[in-house]
Amino acid sequence: MKPLEPLDLPAIESARQRLGSDVLRTPLVRLQADGGPAEIYLKLENLQPIGSFKLRGALNAMRSAPPEALRDGVYTASAGNMAQGVVWAARQLGIVCRVIVPERAPRAKTDAIERLGGEVLRVSFDEWWRIMLEHGRDGMTGLFIHPFADEAVMAGNATIGLEILEDLPEVDAVIAPFGGGGLSGGIASCLRLRQPATKVYASEVETAAPLAASLAAKRPLVIEHAPSFVDGIGGKSAFPVMWPLVCDLLAGSIPVSLRQIADAIRLLIERHHIVAEGAGASSVAAALTGRAGGGRIVCIVSGGNIDSARIAAILDGRVPAP
Repeated sequence: MKPLEPLDLPAIESARQRLGSDVLRTPLVRLQADGGPAEIYLKLENLQPIGSFKLRGALNAMRSAPPEALRDGVYTASAGNMAQGVVWAARQLGIVCRVIVPERAPRAKTDAIERLGGEVLRVSFDEWWRIMLEHGRDGMTGLFIHPFADEAVMAGNATIGLEILEDLPEVDAVIAPFGGGGLSGGIASCLRLRQPATKVYASEVETAAPLAASLAAKRPLVIEHAPSFVDGIGGKSAFPVMWPLVCDLLAGSIPVSLRQIADAIRLLIERHHIVAEGAGASSVAAALTGRAGGGRIVCIVSGGNIDSARIAAILDGRVPAP
């Protein structure tokens, strides 16, 4: 597949029109943290109807597809949040939806997929990853909605950038959790067009940080990765189709530890009564390291779909098991 390029402004504005009022314009809240050189703000995408920003990209991709492409329904490969977005949008359109998930996908997310009317198919992590690399699976019918390597998906995500600039025009940096690059690439495309001085960083988990390793090597790498409670990010490679885009648009990657992410989740609950999943809190953990600099920093709290047992462990001061 041809590598993706930065979006243009008409694509992002058209996405906002397609999404309309079905997507929540999420609030921007100042983080109550102790000390530090930065003013940290939280873009609360965990408040979306499915608990994740993924609704934006899924809905835009499906509303921009021709009707004949949707005749046999849709399917996607997702650890959970994109799946919920695609299933939610499919229910709105009255079409069937199938979801391929890795075998370790958390119950909170697969239960939500089924509750929304989606059919769940569990496969090995390697097969799941291959489906995303190949943009589909042999034998599956319907339109494949890629979780991130799709211009329409990125344009939906990019609408977050429009909202940030309208609510905080003087933003110095944005930190977005990095799974495949669809969120950070979409937001960075928007900011490059509207406010190019604003830097966009990726946040990754140290146990699986392919972007940081690839940026250091100046080429996309396949890395050793370890499963963890942070399931929404942390793959085994930087996707070649996304590599030129993220190299061009992102200021860097900030890997953080499992302990730092757990501490960020606890901070959000205790100070703000906000529930974030591991990926969603990784941006906050990254901001708290100081590696994104000072000034006004916006952290994308990308999702809040986390098992209650993991929350209990975190509030007890422990790092949850995978």
